[in-house]
Amino acid sequence: MPLPPPFTPLSRVAVAAPSSAALHRKDAEAGLDALRARGLTVESGRALAPRLGYLAGTDDDRTAELNALFRRDDLDAIVCLRGGYGALRILDRLDWDALAAHPKLIVGYSDITALHFAAWALAGVPGLSAAMAAPDWPDLDPASEQQLWDVASGAHPWEVVGPGGEPLAPMSPGESEGTLIGGNLSLIAALLGTPYLPDLTGAILFIEDVGESPYRIDGLLARLHLAGVLKRLGGLVFGAFTGAEPPKNRPSLELDEVLAHYAAFVPGPVARGLVYGHFSRKTPMPVGVHARLTVGADAVLTTLSPLTAPPQ
Repeated sequence: MPLPPPFTPLSRVAVAAPSSAALHRKDAEAGLDALRARGLTVESGRALAPRLGYLAGTDDDRTAELNALFRRDDLDAIVCLRGGYGALRILDRLDWDALAAHPKLIVGYSDITALHFAAWALAGVPGLSAAMAAPDWPDLDPASEQQLWDVASGAHPWEVVGPGGEPLAPMSPGESEGTLIGGNLSLIAALLGTPYLPDLTGAILFIEDVGESPYRIDGLLARLHLAGVLKRLGGLVFGAFTGAEPPKNRPSLELDEVLAHYAAFVPGPVARGLVYGHFSRKTPMPVGVHARLTVGADAVLTTLSPLTAPPQ
């Protein structure tokens, strides 16, 4: 399968809105301006289109936009406007064969996890779980941005550390090589039992979530365990679980206890401390590359294959 073209400051990109709209029009405008300020040729698409409740337009509109972009061969990447919700509603209407024929990076995280998993499962096209136009690009810090350009231009091998060089922390020892894939835990759990969840046998899975208390994270991980996913993994890496504080004045397990419980079901190495989640300063995570996770006294995750094709 041919790799997508590199995503660099010289690229032509389209900003798409497959999920929710920007919270405010000025956020979308600032995101478009920030991308153009990097030198990118940016098509705004439906970035400024009216919202429909929590969606960035009707299912028909959002489907048509993505399918039109999938069928083009003059774009280097699709940068998603925002996450939120909505990608699940249109997965069965998207032209995955067109994306396979014209591979290009889909860049985003959160709700965009659904698109990344489906693109890998049905088209064999990798993605980039990284900064989105409205919430991230206007205030993207230089270290996170440099990491994004490095990965998106095909750098490898590449050690996955935080933007400030923050290392992973060990949980369970071992070494494994496999496909690096991951994203938002809630979305991954939602794909169980559907054709849009790739075969995760031997994969190195990375996960994060936002606004979920420990018992909710427990339930999501329990679903992966009961579906047999955890025991098939090659390795597991925990990112950030933002806003995961237990409810006040209610009994609760600590988040660390929940993560340790489910880490024990993974036969390979497990690490935590990935600087990745619902905040702008984060490590950009490639989806669909070959990687190695080694955990002993410390933990090291290294990509072994490029995300994109060499620049021409």
